[in-house]
Amino acid sequence: MNFILSPDISEKKLLESKVKEDSIYALIVYNDDVNTFDFVIDSLVKICDHNTIQAEQCAYLIHFTGKCSVKNGTFKKLKSLCEALLERGLSAKIEK
Repeated sequence: MNFILSPDISEKKLLESKVKEDSIYALIVYNDDVNTFDFVIDSLVKICDHNTIQAEQCAYLIHFTGKCSVKNGTFKKLKSLCEALLERGLSAKIEK
């Protein structure tokens, strides 16, 4: 008779933390009444490595819909990008 043993508690926590770490998040930029289109476009090109057309499209979505997901990735990868956008005065956050 074969028995299936459940993983050790510490192994289970490690696996859960690895799954959480590898989860895909979205970096969201929100509309505001302060920053210009050109500034937002320039910020997305410099910080998020967008090309000009992609940055322009995101800027229009931000303006007309109130927000736009500008980058997807792990929380670890998006954290520094979000901080850089916030330092420039943009409204941004990371969402699941």
